[in-house]
Amino acid sequence: MEHHIQKLNDLKGQIRDHDYNYYVLNQSLISDSQYDQLIIELKRIENAYPELITSDSPTQRVGGEASDQFNSVNHTVPMLSLANTFDYTGLLEWEQRAHNLLDDTNLSFSAELKIDGLAISLIYENGIFIQGSTRGNGLVGEDVTTNLRTIKSIPLSLTHPLPGRLEVRGEVYMPLKAFNSINKERMDQNQPLLANPRNAASGSLRQLDPRITSSRNLDIWVYSLNESSNSNLIDHTKSLNWIQGLGLKTNPETRVCSSLEEVQQYYEYWMNHRSELGYEIDGIVIKVNSLDIQRDLGFVGREPRWAIAYKFPAERTNTKLISIGLNVGRTGSINPFAVLAPVQIGGVNVTNASLHNEEDIHRKDIRIGDTVIVERAGDVIPHVVGPVIESRTGTETEFQMPENCPECNSSIIKDDSTHRCSNSSCPAIFLETIKHFVSKNALDIEGLGEKWCEILIAHKMIQQISDIYKLKLEDLSTLDRMGEILASKLILNIETSKTKPLDRVIFGLGILHVGSEIALILSQCFDSLQQLTEASFDDLIKIEGIGPKIATSIQQYFSIENNKILIDELLILGLTMENSVLTPASTSLTNLTFVITGTLPNLSRKEVEELIKINGGKVTNSVTSNTSYLVIGESAGSKLIKAQELGTPLLTESDFLNLMQSTS
Repeated sequence: MEHHIQKLNDLKGQIRDHDYNYYVLNQSLISDSQYDQLIIELKRIENAYPELITSDSPTQRVGGEASDQFNSVNHTVPMLSLANTFDYTGLLEWEQRAHNLLDDTNLSFSAELKIDGLAISLIYENGIFIQGSTRGNGLVGEDVTTNLRTIKSIPLSLTHPLPGRLEVRGEVYMPLKAFNSINKERMDQNQPLLANPRNAASGSLRQLDPRITSSRNLDIWVYSLNESSNSNLIDHTKSLNWIQGLGLKTNPETRVCSSLEEVQQYYEYWMNHRSELGYEIDGIVIKVNSLDIQRDLGFVGREPRWAIAYKFPAERTNTKLISIGLNVGRTGSINPFAVLAPVQIGGVNVTNASLHNEEDIHRKDIRIGDTVIVERAGDVIPHVVGPVIESRTGTETEFQMPENCPECNSSIIKDDSTHRCSNSSCPAIFLETIKHFVSKNALDIEGLGEKWCEILIAHKMIQQISDIYKLKLEDLSTLDRMGEILASKLILNIETSKTKPLDRVIFGLGILHVGSEIALILSQCFDSLQQLTEASFDDLIKIEGIGPKIATSIQQYFSIENNKILIDELLILGLTMENSVLTPASTSLTNLTFVITGTLPNLSRKEVEELIKINGGKVTNSVTSNTSYLVIGESAGSKLIKAQELGTPLLTESDFLNLMQSTS
């Protein structure tokens, strides 16, 4: 047996080395037939001794069974989105904002290609690949480990043992050669063509059958180290070199730039040479190279201050404006949109585009029947730039906003530059409200899409949000094309949604100006929805990220009697209206009240809060005479001033950790 174990490990090591050379370094040291012989010999031993098969074996890349769903994965550190700019001025402004927070620090930058693919997280434990997930909403992604194992450039085990946990993040993409090959096959079989490599990569990675993913020849570039046991890394590019040494594939075109002038040269070069790459990019990403300075700069909202995407110019084309439609949003806003003659922009078939509002239409002199310029940049919704005046024939007509709502015929009122339906019970507003409540980033009730929302509203089975949780199996089963099986699944998904965290409920309520990020901030500052409903205007604007406009909107929402009744009903029906309560691991911080402000060097605000709560302490948002300690980081702001006025004891991160150690 010892002989077979040794032989098996030798084979796995050889195959792993050849995979690294071929898929990462792009060099082949043996022929395909020699490589195949190694795989055949490995399979022979594993078939004879199945107990020797391990998860990192090259034979275990593709599983045989399809899954019926993807499980959710909570990201330990959120997968943040990037701020972006389309011009050099925006880049200069980003640099200036960074300098405003630093003390005369010379910055160097890492300039990288912005791969047009799908962001993913890879986690290794003791050198073995154990989990891969999509970005999702940044906080929660989908577990696509089985599919990621089929990508040959992702090592199932690192090139040398690494104790502990390693997390890296990267972009899965479809090379143009693979994309063109798949579309040729689909054309030969009279199947619809894939729209573009980015959507193709995303769709391929989210296939429930990993054999389909395997056939798509996806690839990866790893672009950041998120967690490791190596504490000696001082800058971003050195961390990329280190993880490349572990067998992970990093992009060779990354450059260190000492100034934004060098960054601009890098940008212009790749804007003109991107066709030579063999994969699609839509710009570059610039990061402050020093990891210490990255920590000092921290984040604003859910965007790092130390990185920015510098996008290539948007793609434009001309097409005919057939008509102007109207859409009624969930807040009652009536938004005009362009109905276009179909046109391809960046591999996407565009038939509708944004027109912003009536004033913008008249300012740009856009008329129905015009040939118009349509622009699309990345994921941004296509919009009409303006008309091609010289193409006019004289038959074009000017647009006028109607006097009555297109859905309920109620009068339209104008609020600044926005037109709104005057009827708060407008069916279109209610439909959009329900669609928002059940959407993926809110209560995420799978199976309750737009069509079923329309049907349930039409049958008066949903007349207010809380009615969703009163739906009965016997009633649903009677609907055309529903049936008992589908109805049972829907009831189960509705029940499951009751356990969604508090921030999802806050977002789902559809409070004006409260997006998913603001909802998360609110859920971290208030222990329950009831506490949020009682918050004063002053309480709200003290919260970082909440300004007067948002605070006013929140207060207005909770002042409406029907909204109060809705919240009471949702509570009775069993939805999560409080933050998860941590069971104290100790009582060392009992009777102590903490406030946290600024950006800490290593710990996140959430981590500090959890440490305090799990040890019996309390976290509040405002410094008062009852505050025991203020935990301070960089850019502490007004809370620090208030604490100094009251004589509240201050704790740095290290002071806090020392306090934890001394009291435990």
